[in-house]
Amino acid sequence: MSISETANKNHEELFPNRTSTLIVTDPELIEVFDNFAFEEVLGYGDLETRTRLMVILAAIIASQALGEYRVMLGGALNVGVTPVEVKEIVYQAVPYVGIAKVVDFMHATNEILASRGISLPLEGQSTTSPETRFDKGLAVQKAIFGEAIDQMHQASPANQRHIQKYLSANCFGDYVTRTGLDLKTRELLTFSMLLALGGCEPQLKGHIQGNVNLGNTKAVLLSVVTQLLPYVGYPRALNAIRCLNEVVPE
Repeated sequence: MSISETANKNHEELFPNRTSTLIVTDPELIEVFDNFAFEEVLGYGDLETRTRLMVILAAIIASQALGEYRVMLGGALNVGVTPVEVKEIVYQAVPYVGIAKVVDFMHATNEILASRGISLPLEGQSTTSPETRFDKGLAVQKAIFGEAIDQMHQASPANQRHIQKYLSANCFGDYVTRTGLDLKTRELLTFSMLLALGGCEPQLKGHIQGNVNLGNTKAVLLSVVTQLLPYVGYPRALNAIRCLNEVVPE
């Protein structure tokens, strides 16, 4: 088997002294995958290692890959992603992926953090109250997407305005206003989740524009897509690139 020195080094950074059982049962697959994911793909772009691991965790949750999540969470913690950051990734998945799909990842996260001697619950990160969640959420929406948010509220049919209110108060007010992660990172996580979910192209395009508005350039988003490719596959990666090219043409 010929796994490159670079791939071995990058793998060891995340998983020191860990050998996959698949290297014994499926050595050809591991050779191809490790050389691709841990050398070739890592050679593209300049995402900081911690950011790369955070967007991978977000995409894995959206992909419902619990086994891989357990492995990559260990790697993320090994390279300095903090317990608070990990929790915020999982929490932010709730409004985008749904609690039914996130709850198992919450339990897995708690088990892994506890196994590392981390006391739970962690320090709270909420910044809103029942009285302020709508106004603060709306303010964050406008900070990301601009005054178009007011137009969305006004243009919504009367029997659907409650959804716009939920978006402001719940999705953004309850979750995106939290501390523990900055707004630019949260938008990258949302981009990663929507990319991995598939079937969310209108929302993906909206959050591509939101990322650009916050300073996450097309080059940064292409780097995210590239780093996620080994974990989400080509169809979803190519769909994301198509959306990216429509929102931010070459």
